Amino acid sequence: MLRMLELKLPPVALLLAHSMLMGLVAKAWPGGSVPASTPLALVLALAGTAVALAVVLAFRRASTTMNPTRPGKTSCIVSTGIYRRSRNPMYLGFVLALAGWASHLGHIGAWCLLPVFVLYMNRFQIAPEERLPLAKFGADYRAYLQAVRRWI
Repeated sequence: MLRMLELKLPPVALLLAHSMLMGLVAKAWPGGSVPASTPLALVLALAGTAVALAVVLAFRRASTTMNPTRPGKTSCIVSTGIYRRSRNPMYLGFVLALAGWASHLGHIGAWCLLPVFVLYMNRFQIAPEERLPLAKFGADYRAYLQAVRRWI
C-alpha cells in the first residue's frame, strides 16, 4: 500500500511542502522557540545551493536525465564530481537548505521535522530510485552503491 507513494511527488515539491510545514509548525507552536541564527541559516542555505548546482553540473556533463520521478530513463551511472562522495547530493542539498530554514525560524519543531524529511526521502524516493539503475546497470551500479555512501 505504501508503495503507491514511491516516486510520485517531485522532490522539489516535497522540499517546498516541507519548508511550509516547518513554517506552520513554528507559527502554530509559540512555545518551541530556540535561538535563531541568520548567519548560520545563510551558510547552510548557500551550502545547499552549491551542492544542488554541483549536481546539475554533474548530470549535464554526463548527458543524462535529472528527472528523479523517472530514474529508468538514466543513460549512465554518474559517479564523478560530487557523486564520488554522495549518492544523493541533491537531497543532501535539500536537507542543508531545510536546516538553514530551521535555523532562521529558530524553532525546535522545525528542527524536529528534518529527520522526517530524511526518512521520507530514504523510503519513498531514494530506495525506489536505486532499484531501477540496479536492474539496468547490474554489477557496475552495485559496486557504486557499495563504494559511495547514500548521504555523506
